Amino acid sequence: MTEIAHGAVVVLPGEAIVSRWWRTLDKGVLGALVLLFAIGLLLGFAASVPLAERNNLPSFHYVYRQALFGGMAFAVMLVTSMLSPQTIRRLGVIGFFLAAVALMLLPVLGTDFGKGATRWYSLGFAALQPSEFLKPVFVIMCAWLMASAAEPDGPPGKTISFAILVFVIAFLALQPDFGQAMLTVVAWSAIYFVAGAPILLLTGVVAAVGGAGVVAYHNSEHFARRIDGFLSPEVDPRTQMGYAIDAIREGGFLGTGVNEGRVKWILPDAHTDFIIAVAAEEYGLVMVLCIVGLFGFVAARCLMRLCAERDLFIRLAGTGLTVLFASQAFINLGVAVRLLPAKGMTLPFVSYGGSSLIAMGLLTGMLLCFTRTRPQSEIGDHLLSNGYR
Repeated sequence: MTEIAHGAVVVLPGEAIVSRWWRTLDKGVLGALVLLFAIGLLLGFAASVPLAERNNLPSFHYVYRQALFGGMAFAVMLVTSMLSPQTIRRLGVIGFFLAAVALMLLPVLGTDFGKGATRWYSLGFAALQPSEFLKPVFVIMCAWLMASAAEPDGPPGKTISFAILVFVIAFLALQPDFGQAMLTVVAWSAIYFVAGAPILLLTGVVAAVGGAGVVAYHNSEHFARRIDGFLSPEVDPRTQMGYAIDAIREGGFLGTGVNEGRVKWILPDAHTDFIIAVAAEEYGLVMVLCIVGLFGFVAARCLMRLCAERDLFIRLAGTGLTVLFASQAFINLGVAVRLLPAKGMTLPFVSYGGSSLIAMGLLTGMLLCFTRTRPQSEIGDHLLSNGYR
């Protein structure tokens, strides 16, 4: 009677929170995330030194900042993973409204830091990108609405979530930030699919996204320039994409050696968007496969555990967060090898960045909470209703 889903053992309410958290936590996923961050720090020692020298800063200035932001991200992740799904749902809904207001104010108060897209708030000592924090709470909001729609006499949650999706995409397109808009659509589609969306409707969403892409191409110089560069049969070797492809090619199987790479001295975004090019050049295909394998392990492990979850909200939210995490990694890697147009998107836990790291800590903390072992059978439901966790 006590061995239920995932080998979970029912514990009396008197058990300490930390003890219960550690016993029910998916330690494999936590270990994979720690390894990804460790790899990011290792690559930061190579990729961020040239940037520090160009800005007349100490050599390891950005490495120290990466470690600081990473420590904050892991603190957020661990604290969030200890919360109950109900608490995360409430905080996620509140957080969505706050992030949405911050997104709406970007055209007035935001800055582009010379990159052609107004995506950040300048705080002086750091930059804040609201869209990074919007993504996980958007998933929570949509999962709550769709789960509520499945209840008797529930609200039209799917329709409301679609309206929210359109609202978010509109403001992301104004920045413009088509990469984050695409991630948002992918996450919403995954949640809707698990909630029971008809294939015909999802096909219509894909067609609508394609149509929006055509409109954006003809009305946004920023978007058109990136698409034209991607579709060009030849890659200009003097562009970021050209340098990245050369670095990946020169790295071979084992790489050129530690600190022997050249691409980090040329690429302005070697420490962020093209961090995988630094990894491929200095450490070779072996390192790239390790990184890809870690992302694949986290995604597969979380989805397998969510398959056994009976709570609809947890299943929907967990699936959306997993797809969001894996899709961002896929897009970053795909851009580096020219499978996708340039998106300006970081590699989770590996690329340098304050907002992206802390927001990813929030996302993975939610995911660790949703994949913790808990009773899943009818007797489990009875125990939960009587105060057991």
